[in-house]
Amino acid sequence: MAARINTVQAPTWRSGGSPFDLTADGVYRAWRDRRLESHPRAAEDIVVEVADPACLTVAEEEALADRLARCNMAVYAGPANPPLTREGVRAFGRRFGLDRLDANMLSDTDGITPLSVAEGGTRTRYIPYTNRPLAWHTDGYYNAPEAQVRAILLHCVQSAAEGGANALLDHEVAYILLRDADPVHIAALSRLDAMSIPGNAEEGQPPRPDSVGPVFSVMPDGRLHMRYTRRKTNIAWAPDPAVEAAVAALETILDSDSPFILRHRLSAGQGLICANVLHNRSKFEDPAEADATARLLYRARYHDPLRLKNQEIAAP
Repeated sequence: MAARINTVQAPTWRSGGSPFDLTADGVYRAWRDRRLESHPRAAEDIVVEVADPACLTVAEEEALADRLARCNMAVYAGPANPPLTREGVRAFGRRFGLDRLDANMLSDTDGITPLSVAEGGTRTRYIPYTNRPLAWHTDGYYNAPEAQVRAILLHCVQSAAEGGANALLDHEVAYILLRDADPVHIAALSRLDAMSIPGNAEEGQPPRPDSVGPVFSVMPDGRLHMRYTRRKTNIAWAPDPAVEAAVAALETILDSDSPFILRHRLSAGQGLICANVLHNRSKFEDPAEADATARLLYRARYHDPLRLKNQEIAAP
């Protein structure tokens, strides 16, 4: 049976058709060419110096919006001291239309999650709270369909003594590379049952049900969304040779030296804002001294999509 492709067909598009419709090849190719031509090829090209992330100037906001429009990600470089507060993180996000935080069982009461090596408790069972490497993923891939993570913000309060770098790949470029290789890959990864994550239950928390859905889908605003994890356990892919081939093709891209994969290690005062692009994290080491400051990042996940003044994300 042919894989379903309706989940990548948006009903309308700004110029009369969606590049994510597998039958709209002309619209796709025009959008594809513009997307790849404008995409940065080096991590330093997405870094913008800012004086105060909590209070951006118009020029700083426009520079960040330019990067976001071109590749769905940007890095701001602010001062390490005084450290940006959690409310400062939220203020920065609001400049780009981000307000509805994805509060989860491991976030704090304000919806922001401190990422550091956990010494005890529930967090020790989850890799983000260890110094182990994090495989390629998008955030919230286990969320319910109505609560997808559309954007994330990572702010570095203190970097590790060694390691902890991120590799970043615009999910739209991943789509392009897969579709150019074989449109069947997109059809397969757009199946409504392409990827399943089993539910989870923690004591004192509401149980999280199984999460079944596509890898690629188009949101009501016409933008491409991706949910993916390279985890090898507690995951089930649809029993379809086309899905198996598509997943293998995606892994080949992620393992490649593609110029579209940008690598950057956040320093204290820097932060990443993105449309929940594909990302990973290398293993890191905290300082050996007992009184030294350990690696600490603030993570904010949002249900809102990025909104840019005078810019369009993913528009043909």
